[in-house]
Amino acid sequence: MMKVHGKNFDCPVTATLELIGGRWKAPILYYLSKGKRRFGQINATIEGISRKVLTEQLKQLENDGLIIREYHKELPPRVDYSLTDFGRSLEVVFTSILEWADTNLVVDEK
Repeated sequence: MMKVHGKNFDCPVTATLELIGGRWKAPILYYLSKGKRRFGQINATIEGISRKVLTEQLKQLENDGLIIREYHKELPPRVDYSLTDFGRSLEVVFTSILEWADTNLVVDEK
């Protein structure tokens, strides 16, 4: 039995998706797997996400221990986001998803 967000799960896939599921968390984590990024960079890269939703998702990922938020006292202030070791442990998952997609999904070339 696994516990995530105070809920018990018998299935490890369901427990994992409780942490990284939804429309935006996986793309955010995948983009951060490429390196440290600022809020504006993340927002510009992930098409269709609002600033409000991005802020909420980043807070959830930080609370879950998957990302680190670094505030730099500069003018103008700067905030960087990066993966924790726990977050980096998902890189193998994203690699597997990419390999599966390359093999099984058709890409429309316009």
